[in-house]
Amino acid sequence: MERRVTWLNDQAAELGLGNVTVMRGRAEDVGFTEGLDQVTARAVSALSKLIPLCAPLLRPGGELLLMKGSGVTAEIEAAQKVIRKFKLADVEVLELGEGVLPETTRVFRAIAM
Repeated sequence: MERRVTWLNDQAAELGLGNVTVMRGRAEDVGFTEGLDQVTARAVSALSKLIPLCAPLLRPGGELLLMKGSGVTAEIEAAQKVIRKFKLADVEVLELGEGVLPETTRVFRAIAM
């Protein structure tokens, strides 16, 4: 994982993205208190468990991007109460890599209100 963080930091520097910070760690352990513009996570848990860990890190208008598997639609239905509790809006599933990757990547996307 550290290798990925190093690579992402190198890419951000090469692109001149001075406002990008790559953090490695569990959402509940990062200790970040100010609202973030964007929070991402791999498909490590069901939305009903992952949203409460990640959504509080967002500023109003911040974007939550969570990589998910093929069952993402069912997960969204099961997580409706949590989605409302954390005031997430504009929920959608993005299909990335179509025509480029052998299997598309699904990303749950929502905006913090």
